[in-house]
Amino acid sequence: MEFSAEQIAGILNGEIVGNAQVTVNGLAKIEEGHAGALSFLSNPKYEEYIYKTGSSVCIVNKTFEPTKSLPETLTLVKVEDAYACFAKLLEVYSQMNKKQPKIENPSFIAENATIGEGMYLGAFAYIGDNAKIGNNVSIYPNAYIGENVVIGDGTIVHPGATIYAECKIGTNCIIHAGVIIGADGFGFAPDENGEYQKVPQIGNVILEDNVEVGSNTTIDRATMGSTIIRRGVKIDNLCQIAHNVEIGRNTAMAAQVGIAGSAKIGEHVMIGGQAGISGHLHIADGTKIVAQSGIPSSVKKADTLMGSPGIPMDDFKKSYFGFRKLPYILTKLQELDKKIKELTKE
Repeated sequence: MEFSAEQIAGILNGEIVGNAQVTVNGLAKIEEGHAGALSFLSNPKYEEYIYKTGSSVCIVNKTFEPTKSLPETLTLVKVEDAYACFAKLLEVYSQMNKKQPKIENPSFIAENATIGEGMYLGAFAYIGDNAKIGNNVSIYPNAYIGENVVIGDGTIVHPGATIYAECKIGTNCIIHAGVIIGADGFGFAPDENGEYQKVPQIGNVILEDNVEVGSNTTIDRATMGSTIIRRGVKIDNLCQIAHNVEIGRNTAMAAQVGIAGSAKIGEHVMIGGQAGISGHLHIADGTKIVAQSGIPSSVKKADTLMGSPGIPMDDFKKSYFGFRKLPYILTKLQELDKKIKELTKE
């Protein structure tokens, strides 16, 4: 599908510099631009590429002023925030490529399930008893929707995702391939013989509106009550969210984060990849956790934490500087010890 620079500027309320009628039919990074491609420039460190890019249209900030000659084939669309506007265009492009309403065969819909208007249901997908599916929902092939599941309007469930019984998914959520929502929490209790007996997990998982869950992430059902992912949360691939966890609004976490049972994560928290958070603790709103950090206790005041156990990042850097000098310090101590012994002997 083609768009002209004029159409793009109209969508973004931008200003055109160059040929308003030039068209694009694809997207490309500015350093990999080619004829017919749309790119963007927001980070100044990539500015060098705009002077040699092959892209036909580039979205830039209104403050951008070229310091060299631009390619004759390049048209600029100047906007307030190039990065945000490019993301907006990607969303428009994604919506235009959304699956059209259709129910493919073979697929299964329980007789007592409630299905909204405009649904796409891929082949081999399964919708269980008493499930309630909203309007304009897309459920891709091989997805499983269990009994009594509720899915809100506009939500997308990608191939191979599994939503267990009783779970509730809000509106405009995105569940990527291989996600498992509502599997049993890791609950076991040793008996008098020291053998682990399973504790039944009878709760559910609730995802509020505008939540996105990355591929192969697992969100466990609560032992009792609900595991809750609040509105606007963004979860990357391969994360593990344990039973009875609550994640506050607009929190984001990168891949391979693990959150243990009953932890409460505040709003607007950012968690780097491979960070681990212990159970039954609370993380204050606005906290930032650096990748590979371990958080063993509650964080009562917003800070940027690093290391394991996580401490304020500036303290960690100072400590790490000392750690790197330990071999030198040990050598000096050994030399001092030797001199002291020699002096004592004399």
